[in-house]
Amino acid sequence: MDGIRSVNKWLIALIVIVPTFIEVVDTSVVNVALDHIRGSLSAGVDEATWAITSYLVSNAIIIPISGWLSRVFGRKRYLLFSIILFTVSSLLCGLAWSLPALIFFRVLQGIGGGALQPISQSILLETFPPKEHGMAMAVFGIGVIFAPILGPVLGGWITDNWSWNWIFFINIPIGIISVISIAAIIKDPPYLNRVSLDRIDYWGLMLLGVGLGCLQVVLDKGQQEDWFNSPFILTLAIISAVALILFVIVEMVVKEPVVNLRIFKNAAFTAGNLTMFMAFFVLFGSIVALPIFMQGMMGYTAYLAGLALAVGSIPMLVVMPIAGKLVTKISPKTLLIAGLLTTAGSTWMLTGLSLGVDFSFVVWARVVMGIGMGCVFITLTNLTLSSVPRSEMGNAAAIYNLLRNLGGSFGVAFITTILARQAQVHQARYLEQANPYNMNYQHAVMKIAAMPQAGHSVKAADGVIYQNALRQASLMSFVDVFYLCTILLLCIVPLVALMRRPKYAAAPVAAH
Repeated sequence: MDGIRSVNKWLIALIVIVPTFIEVVDTSVVNVALDHIRGSLSAGVDEATWAITSYLVSNAIIIPISGWLSRVFGRKRYLLFSIILFTVSSLLCGLAWSLPALIFFRVLQGIGGGALQPISQSILLETFPPKEHGMAMAVFGIGVIFAPILGPVLGGWITDNWSWNWIFFINIPIGIISVISIAAIIKDPPYLNRVSLDRIDYWGLMLLGVGLGCLQVVLDKGQQEDWFNSPFILTLAIISAVALILFVIVEMVVKEPVVNLRIFKNAAFTAGNLTMFMAFFVLFGSIVALPIFMQGMMGYTAYLAGLALAVGSIPMLVVMPIAGKLVTKISPKTLLIAGLLTTAGSTWMLTGLSLGVDFSFVVWARVVMGIGMGCVFITLTNLTLSSVPRSEMGNAAAIYNLLRNLGGSFGVAFITTILARQAQVHQARYLEQANPYNMNYQHAVMKIAAMPQAGHSVKAADGVIYQNALRQASLMSFVDVFYLCTILLLCIVPLVALMRRPKYAAAPVAAH
């Protein structure tokens, strides 16, 4: 085992996944507490949302360079630093005395938390033998898939029963325990190549930071600012595009790149990343769309809407360990295709949304989606990363986690935009029919005006028809979204053909 003392692999899995779970929870836990934060810190609505955006921006910048930073400082040392920074900044976030202070501490929190996902994933893939990578990713999947769904439910409960400060304070004891455990048990593998500080890729670091930082702000604020009609969003989009194009050019020619993009020459790795991007595009888009529908159209509370998502995710937790076992017994490509088609089936179910659907309809659709995504996450990660050389695992995991997170960010931005724009399109179509020359419209006006609650008023009848038109237009925008999600999932199925089944070895590839 590479000459390093053996430690129980499940103990290592627990040690690295707990702080990762908490870090991912923090990407969404603040969302439901914004009103309380805004009132407590005397901030406006737009200003308060920077408490979310600042974390996502710093997180996005750190994730792709986490592999490089691990080679510069040593993976164990950098992991400990990240958890300590995340824990201390969580304390400072809870103690924040003003919104600017909270935003600054959230930036630090994102810097500390950004490395936890790719590092924990690479440690798990190295600790478990290749034939058990499916089980390793089942453990990892609990953190990265279930955590953002649990976040709003947990945040809402803590905020309602304690105070918004405690959504940050609960990180502190977990962070302390994680630091002690990692310091005592985790060790750097001997094959981890160290990078000299004399040859730092400064241009790559700068261009990546600027490009991803601006991109994340564009995605997070785009719909709110009316996208490219806003000079602010347009400017950031141009800066992001130029910076990321230059970053790719620099990384392909520099001797020691901060992110090794040459790994995309591996067709299976490239196909896997594209598939994961689109899968999380749909997953996070639906996670945002369903609560909006349930609260805005069905009248449910935020807690009940979050509960529907959380309950629907329980099958995912059951399926992932099963899929982790199955990937070594049947073709993972077959299992991946089945997962994608099942997930597409769940979004197809949601095209049947109507103003009369009940709570169970949404929950069952989420159950089917949970089954499908459980299969997709395990098999896709296995097919994408298991064939990567272990010396490149940190770099590959960083890229994979970045594209997964960007897929979610693009999905949320795209879906919320489609909901707003398609509602306007359907509204215009419905109201085109609301004219005195339309016999159906005249009949509807007279029928509604004859009702006692309308006061026998034609004007009141017009108002009822208009409100119904708005509700139907909004409903159809949700139907359009889930039709689109279904099509996108079906379009990525052919990418599975480019992936290859990993060759499993009998012995572990690494130890800690």
